[in-house]
Amino acid sequence: MMSTKAWKAPALATASLFAAGALAAWPHIAAAPAAPAIYHAPRQALSPNTAPKPNSIQASSFGWSASNWSGYAVTGSTYNDITGNWIVPAVSPSKKNTYSSSWIGIDGFNNSDLIQTGTEQDYVNGHAQYDAWWEILPAPETVISSMTIAPGDHMSAHIHNNGNGTWTITLTDVTRNETFSTTQSYSGPGSSAEWIQEAPEIGGRIATLANYGETTFDPGTVNGGNPGLTMSDGGYMVQNNAVVSVPSAPDSDTDGFNVAYGSNQPSPPAS
Repeated sequence: MMSTKAWKAPALATASLFAAGALAAWPHIAAAPAAPAIYHAPRQALSPNTAPKPNSIQASSFGWSASNWSGYAVTGSTYNDITGNWIVPAVSPSKKNTYSSSWIGIDGFNNSDLIQTGTEQDYVNGHAQYDAWWEILPAPETVISSMTIAPGDHMSAHIHNNGNGTWTITLTDVTRNETFSTTQSYSGPGSSAEWIQEAPEIGGRIATLANYGETTFDPGTVNGGNPGLTMSDGGYMVQNNAVVSVPSAPDSDTDGFNVAYGSNQPSPPAS
C-alpha cells in the first residue's frame, strides 16, 4: 500500500491527474461486498394439521410448529424479565450457506415485536463462523464484536424491563468471562417469553437451518421465577416439508430442555 507520507503530489495538476486515473490504474481496488443482514424474525407459524410430525411418541403434545423456530415459548401473562443459559453448538459443514441461532427473547410468538440476544452458529462460504448479537426489531442483529464465541461455550443471558421505557440486555460468555450489556428503548407488549433455536432470515427469506447437532437450554427464568415449562409450550421446526429441529420434553424441574437437529426428539437434560 502506498504511504500517504511517502506520496506527495508536487502540484495541484499532478494531484488531479492522479485522482482521475487512480481507479483506471488500479481496477482491483474495490470495497468488499457487505455481508447480508441477519434478522431474527418473529415465529412463522405452521398449521398443526398439515405440518409433518417429529419422530417422537410425544409429538402430538407439542403446542406449535414453525418454519423458523424450535424450542419453548410461554404466553398468557406480561413478561418483563427473562434469563437463559445455553451451550454454543458446533455446526457441521454444508455445501451451501446454512445458519442457526440460539437465543432468548420477549415477544415475537404472536406479534411482530421482539427483543432478544443470542449467538450465531453458521456455515458460510466454506467455513463455520460464530458470534454473539443482540436485536430489537425492526432492525437487524447487532453483532457484539467485543465477544469471542466458540462451540462449547456456556452462555448466560438476561433481558430486563427497567420500567421507564428502556430495557437492559446482558449477555455473558461464562466460559471466557466476557460480558456485554446495553440499555435500549423498547415498547413491545411483553406477551411472550422464549428460548429458541432458530433459522434466521437472510435477504428477506428464512435461511436453511445449519446442522447444529444438539444443544442445551438450562436453566431459564421468567419474571424472576421458574417458567414451569410444559410440552404444550414447546414447538419444532419444519423446512421443505421435513422436521429439522426438535426440542426435548422439559427437564424434571421444568426450567430447561435439549434441542436437536433433525426429526428425532432428544432426551431432556438432567436437572
